[in-house]
Amino acid sequence: MAGENGFSNPCAAFVEKRLSRILLGKESTRYFCPFAIVPPAYLPPKPPAALSLTDLELKKKLEANKGKNLYGYQENAINTLMARMDKFPDRYNLLFQLPTGGGKTVIFSELAKRYILKTGKRVLILTHRIELCGQTSRMLTDIGIPNKIINSKVKELDEDDDHWCFVAMVETLNNRLNDERIEFENLGLVVIDEAHYNSFRKLFGHFSNQIILGVTATPLSSNVKLPLKDNYNELIVGESISSLVEQEFLAKAVTYSYDVNLRSLKIGINGDYTVSSSERLYGNYLMQEKLLYAYEEKAKDTKTLIFNNGINTSKQVQAMFIEEGYECMHLDNTHSEKERQDILEWFEKTPDAILSSVSILTTGFDSPSVQTIILNRATKSLTLYHQMIGRGSRILPNKRDFNVIDLGNNARRFGLWESHINWAEIFKSPNSYIEGLYTDEEIEDEFVFEYSDELMEKLQGGPDPDFNMAEAYVKVTRAGGRPKEAIELSIAHHVEIIRYVSEEIWDAFELAKELEGDIAYRIRLYSKCIAKTTENYKNWLKDEYARKLQSALRKAYVTDDQEA
Repeated sequence: MAGENGFSNPCAAFVEKRLSRILLGKESTRYFCPFAIVPPAYLPPKPPAALSLTDLELKKKLEANKGKNLYGYQENAINTLMARMDKFPDRYNLLFQLPTGGGKTVIFSELAKRYILKTGKRVLILTHRIELCGQTSRMLTDIGIPNKIINSKVKELDEDDDHWCFVAMVETLNNRLNDERIEFENLGLVVIDEAHYNSFRKLFGHFSNQIILGVTATPLSSNVKLPLKDNYNELIVGESISSLVEQEFLAKAVTYSYDVNLRSLKIGINGDYTVSSSERLYGNYLMQEKLLYAYEEKAKDTKTLIFNNGINTSKQVQAMFIEEGYECMHLDNTHSEKERQDILEWFEKTPDAILSSVSILTTGFDSPSVQTIILNRATKSLTLYHQMIGRGSRILPNKRDFNVIDLGNNARRFGLWESHINWAEIFKSPNSYIEGLYTDEEIEDEFVFEYSDELMEKLQGGPDPDFNMAEAYVKVTRAGGRPKEAIELSIAHHVEIIRYVSEEIWDAFELAKELEGDIAYRIRLYSKCIAKTTENYKNWLKDEYARKLQSALRKAYVTDDQEA
């Protein structure tokens, strides 16, 4: 028997409810039967009148609160985005790219105000971190927009709610929408901050009738199998990093790269290096020593932020710096909100502070006084690479540049932070970009060993420190000699260098240890010459080289003593 609206029982009530929500734009049609007949009673209602025309008090308040003075590139970005939204007033998804430090929050907050004034529709802003909710809400308040944070305490919205902008975390809002506890009346624009995160995808179906504006510094999805182009109609590219640096809106990054063998690292299911393999590599004594050496060589007595890929590594870094007499603290996502605030307050107030961190300060953190960023980790994520370096890019009257110490071959993998990136091409073909990145093996093949400045100073007037293994190999083989004679020539060259610098044999042995990097470099070149590049063979050659070098040094210094 048919129900009063023409539907067959017992499903009439369910079908009526689903149709009603779809036609009101509150639910996606993705999982609804496309053959349903819509009764006259369920024709879409007329859209509400533009409230900006009648709410003169709000209009006056918004126009009176000017907020921050916009830079030229920020004004241009807002005008470009507004023009696209004028052309596509609903059911359109835009993605906007702007570097970290360029003022994305300033831009989309001002954009929200102009959108409300122009259309009389409400705005929803989504974030993935609770700290970002607070920052965004404060920015909206500063420019006069009545706003409300939808957090775990907010279960539903009052019908007479007079807020014009809502700020919510993705998980909280998703739960409320799925429970049908929250409905947004007269909602026209949804802004997604840090839009490269895939957690936002689950909400797209709830806002199929609105404009969705995604904002990110790196329009490359956190999951390559779920490209952003599947959810956004087009990408608008903002000002480049190099342009912002040239105009002195961002500080210039001075990058120092230290070669690191990453072959022991494993890649996890998320496409990046695993925490466990990173802990094993960066927690060992040699890497800790390299970190300390790099800091003291390039960044000593500067406010320093260190990024690690494991809590144990970060704690070891803290212990090492404290042992060496430096002020250093550790911060990770297991700290309470109060502990986090205390640590960040200490970091802000301490001139030469060192803060070792894990997975917490890449977004929602702003400390313009940071002078040095240390990447004590490797990553295959372009987004993370830019986020980490971006933490040091804020400019101050007495700060025009900052240090970047790279201990993960990241600059070789992605290029320098300020290098040009074709974001439009990455948005269009993300797989092509990722497949075109250098592998760890290809990066390692480009390593060139360089003597320390201290050793080069000691070698002034002495033997040439450069030794070309490829030329030595060609020379001995063309003369009919054995390939390993090239290694013997290399050992003789190292002996000559060490004897020039070191007077005593024990000093010579210490210097030989310092030259382990050069030995590894020469062995790698030799392995390429003989086309035998297994790790086991190269390790054996290095051990054999070190043993023969010690033997040659012992013989040389004994001979010197006898002659004396």
